[in-house]
Amino acid sequence: MAKPAFTKDDIRQMAKDEDVKFLRLMFTDLFGTIKNVEVPISQLGKLLDNKLMFDGSSIDGFVRIEESDMYLYPDLSTWMIFPWSTERGKIARVICEVYTPDGKPFEGDPRNNLIRVLADMRKAGFTDFNIGPEPEFFLFKMDENGKPTTELNDKGSYFDMAPMDLGENCRREIVLTLEEMGFDVEAAHHEVAPGQHEIDFKYADALAAADNIQTFKLVVKTIARKYGLYATFMPKPLAGINGSGMHLNMSLFHDKGNAFYDEKGNMQLSEDAFHFLGGLLKHARSFTAICNPIVNSYKRLVPGYEAPVYVAWSGSNRSPLIRVPSSRGLSTRLELRSVDPAANPYLAIAAVLEAGLDGLRNKLAPQEAVDRNIYRMDAEERQENHITNLPDTLHNALKDLAADEVMRNAMGHHLYQSFIEAKNLEYNSYRTQVSEWERDQYLELY
Repeated sequence: MAKPAFTKDDIRQMAKDEDVKFLRLMFTDLFGTIKNVEVPISQLGKLLDNKLMFDGSSIDGFVRIEESDMYLYPDLSTWMIFPWSTERGKIARVICEVYTPDGKPFEGDPRNNLIRVLADMRKAGFTDFNIGPEPEFFLFKMDENGKPTTELNDKGSYFDMAPMDLGENCRREIVLTLEEMGFDVEAAHHEVAPGQHEIDFKYADALAAADNIQTFKLVVKTIARKYGLYATFMPKPLAGINGSGMHLNMSLFHDKGNAFYDEKGNMQLSEDAFHFLGGLLKHARSFTAICNPIVNSYKRLVPGYEAPVYVAWSGSNRSPLIRVPSSRGLSTRLELRSVDPAANPYLAIAAVLEAGLDGLRNKLAPQEAVDRNIYRMDAEERQENHITNLPDTLHNALKDLAADEVMRNAMGHHLYQSFIEAKNLEYNSYRTQVSEWERDQYLELY
């Protein structure tokens, strides 16, 4: 989705023409949660002059109370008027960057961090890092109090249609709303699990792609509620069926075009592509905590449910962590299959880009491609093919992250420290819980 270049005058005129009454100023916290400050249209001038302030101490992972003053600087290219309106007029949103009172980008803002990493990419001689996401989600019914239940809205499976797919009307309205907002939707279908859906939209440059993912989540949840359904991006809401992933298709560009494509190269991939792939594989265990950031993420990353478990790559089969789709030319790309939709997209994209750049800087060579179904290999065969496992718990993933200086730098000091502290608390809280499975297994036995 190409970003239009709006001026301040353009925005003032659009707000007037479309009868915009409220502004939703959006930004993202450490955990990938969309935050917004809603102000009346009378504050538009203040916003456009970078003078709108908010209390940063109220946001998880931001600042202490004695350093609370923060400013919202709008990215004018993200101006968008929501298709839905209230009785009192329309609502427009703009995505903002968080700045300190002395006019510097706040290091605890994940969007600012991605902007920093993209600057490193440009210093390395590249112009764009394109991301095509494939986010999946579940639709659950809600109870009479408007709370989500664990009752699925249908019993459909991959590519099913109505009447089996009862979420089809909801999904169709999500697609139409996204298109009305400027998204180029490429595919929308029922996924493998009952109640599970996937909507893919066209790739964009890394920053716009992260913005698009956040906007997408907001639209999905908003439209689902119109149908009495609750949309969740939780990676594994139910046991025994597939979880939700968010595969990231990525390609690196320079002045001559797609840096991953070489017509004469092995598999028509360039040396840059193989070095970038080498970096992804080297740092895969370390960026797992960022790309799979919650306790529940690791209930998805288990054998038997199509999610990747092993650090390997292939040009054909879908069991490894990274796949090279068959398209070539401008569409040459790598597909990272481990990421889930609970990930903060700004942090996840920064992490995989920095991993790839490390591969380019150090000319890392990937291990041999694995074109067999890894799930059918035993441990000895995997060892012979130099295939390692992804971390199997958030705790182990955090240990790998802490040991990797490149991935720590990909987050920046402020975000890394806040992330490690928060996620260790999350895992320790999880450890104190006793599950129904444990009671079923052990209560009468012992």
